[in-house]
Amino acid sequence: MRTAAAVAPAAVVVFLSASAAWAAEGHGPRWDDFAWRVLNFVLFAGILWYFIGGKAKQFFRNRREGIAGELDSLDARRKSAREELDKVEQRIRNLEAERRAIIDESRAQAESLKQAIIDEARAQATQIVEQARRSAENEGRAVIAEVRATIADEIVAATEKALAAKLGPAEQEALIDKSLNKVVLH
Repeated sequence: MRTAAAVAPAAVVVFLSASAAWAAEGHGPRWDDFAWRVLNFVLFAGILWYFIGGKAKQFFRNRREGIAGELDSLDARRKSAREELDKVEQRIRNLEAERRAIIDESRAQAESLKQAIIDEARAQATQIVEQARRSAENEGRAVIAEVRATIADEIVAATEKALAAKLGPAEQEALIDKSLNKVVLH
């Protein structure tokens, strides 16, 4: 309807100016021919409007609704993008605080790990010292037992030598018999 309202005055102006130009050339206006042409144009426009007008209206209505929907969609996307931008800007503003928090947490974890390693090392050192003490005691006992065995062997050898020098074979035989009698009789 808007299109027809815009085209009609333009068509009238074109027809009137064409008529004036034709008249200026020495031709008089032929109103009957002009009327048939206008009637022909009106019929042709009416037929076009009848067959294409509804589709054109629907096309332009759909186009208007599509553009409105697209504008609404773009507005929603713009708002969403603005919100995302605000979130990113907020994270950027909080980046220094987050970095400090991460560094502080890392330092605390490192200190905790360091303390755990020190405690474990102390426990292992205590255990090693205790093992060394036990090992030294055991070695000391073994050395004392070895020294006693060596001294006992030397005493037995010296006693045998002294007895062999003081006792003769007959006296040794009598001493052995006496010892055997005590062991067997008792």
